[in-house]
Amino acid sequence: MHLCYIDESGTSSVPGNSSHFVLAGLAIPIDKWKYADSQIQGIQVAHRLPNAELHTAWILRPYLEQTRISNFDQLSDADRRIAVQRERNTHLLKLQRSKNTKAYKQAKKNYEKTDAYIHLTSDERRTFVLAVADEVSKWDFARLFCECVDKLYIDPSKTGRSIDEQAFEQVVSRYERYLAARSKKTEMQEYGLIVHDNNETVAKRHTEMMRHFHAQGTLWTRITNIIETPLFVDSQLTNMVQLADLCSYAVRRYVENNEVDIFEKIYKRADRSLGRVHSVRHYTNLACKCTMCIKHRKKSTINRSWQNGKHTRKTDKSPTN
Repeated sequence: MHLCYIDESGTSSVPGNSSHFVLAGLAIPIDKWKYADSQIQGIQVAHRLPNAELHTAWILRPYLEQTRISNFDQLSDADRRIAVQRERNTHLLKLQRSKNTKAYKQAKKNYEKTDAYIHLTSDERRTFVLAVADEVSKWDFARLFCECVDKLYIDPSKTGRSIDEQAFEQVVSRYERYLAARSKKTEMQEYGLIVHDNNETVAKRHTEMMRHFHAQGTLWTRITNIIETPLFVDSQLTNMVQLADLCSYAVRRYVENNEVDIFEKIYKRADRSLGRVHSVRHYTNLACKCTMCIKHRKKSTINRSWQNGKHTRKTDKSPTN
């Protein structure tokens, strides 16, 4: 039995506030779950973040108020928190007096989301995230499934599905194929379950889609190894969904900003054979030379197109085209 934890990065709306939408899943055998969770908890403790949510985007964003505090890196954790909170409260009071309601609400949200990490410097926060990614890179029992969509090159109106729905179908199909291949290798059927970050709107749509997949299959494969509809959980309560968040963030930052340090670590967990990566795809211009595109393509000439909602190539009809 395998648990595939799923989360997203970027927005699926067009144009939205990101050029890409990424849906990533990290699959872990159930007998490795306790080990994996304990390893992440150990890293959290070592980096002075016990019980803190691993929300990568909030951890790595710049905290400008830290730069306004003299000798911030020389202060104790307690003094850092006091100093940052003072700066933030001062800023919120100024926004209140200016009656800039929108800016006040946004600043308050930003501060609430990052409060758990304010005692760490920017370098310490990045070191923490890299330590987590490095740990995941060593898990030869884990597999990364990911669909990274360049929104400039996809037209949802032609497929009848939104971008996030198409990404979900791709990830589900690859996860199913992986489980089927493992079942054949071990000569025993191996099952999988999807555990998804909770979002009320997404939960309803993806549950309905999974019911359809169980009944009629995806565009590329029947579903015989994935059981049930996705379980939706609060990401704050499980480290494993937070790891899926890290993976999706790393992929998006790689394609949008060419940030390779985190990406290169988690990409090691992509499913591959004979030098070709099957489980991770960058859907974009065929001229793209990123690692995902190079590793995903076969050596033969590729000709792919969307036809009746189905993304195909002449040299390969797999769901990871």
